[in-house]
Amino acid sequence: MLDQLVTYPATSRPDLLAAPVLAALTGDASGADQVAVTEIDPALADTAEFCASYGVAPEESANCVVVAARRGGIETLAACMVLATTRADLNNLVRRHLGARKVSFLPMDRAVAETGMEYGGITPFGLPPDWPVLVDAAVVATERVVVGSGVRHSKLVVPGSLLASVGQAEVLAGLGMPISPISPA
Repeated sequence: MLDQLVTYPATSRPDLLAAPVLAALTGDASGADQVAVTEIDPALADTAEFCASYGVAPEESANCVVVAARRGGIETLAACMVLATTRADLNNLVRRHLGARKVSFLPMDRAVAETGMEYGGITPFGLPPDWPVLVDAAVVATERVVVGSGVRHSKLVVPGSLLASVGQAEVLAGLGMPISPISPA
């Protein structure tokens, strides 16, 4: 279904990328030539609206969740990449993997400040280099996946396998837990 999107080589459209994302893709990032970008309506940037409006299956879309893991007085910021059909297993897998007592979503204002990206467009490309990037094995196994571009008016299209090599990426089986369908009332 991704063939319905008009894409360009990402670095040919810097106007569609957040500054940290552009810097990461034009730096010495391997695989940057495999990253495409597509322009979208920013009002449709949230995953459900994007998939419905642009005909992209949720199984071909991945979300980047920014979290804070804490143990004692030590805080670790990290990103989790999971398919849109799942949610990140923060309380079990992420907490144990990061050696934390508690893991929580980073508040919107802090996520924006720490990443230099727009909320709803945060992506693993261009995150601070010391952040762990936890990637669900299902994302890596996806042939092509749509992820944020750092801004709400575009999306990146990348091979899922490329996400295994972004920054401090670690592939974790079972990171994404299936979302239970909501039963009608």
